[in-house]
Amino acid sequence: MGISREEVKHIAKLARLEFSEQEIDRFTEQLSTILDYVSKLNELETGNIKPTSHVIDLKNCFKEDEVKDSLPVDDSLRNAPQKEKNFFKVPKIIE
Repeated sequence: MGISREEVKHIAKLARLEFSEQEIDRFTEQLSTILDYVSKLNELETGNIKPTSHVIDLKNCFKEDEVKDSLPVDDSLRNAPQKEKNFFKVPKIIE
């Protein structure tokens, strides 16, 4: 299968990356090796295998939502480094 130098350069351009000629040669060789290895998977007979997303059966372990009382404001702000009225006070980041 492999990949060409031009394809590596094109992918680098799309990713806005700059590589030296040596790096392009190295990535071309490495990506070609990876693609050749992955193409071997096409040789496997998978016709009788049921598609799965996980090898083990997974079940949802979420609990049902329950309405509960909120934490009182005084308790939630007790350890706040800074507070203003009933709110946490944080430094302004966006100007």
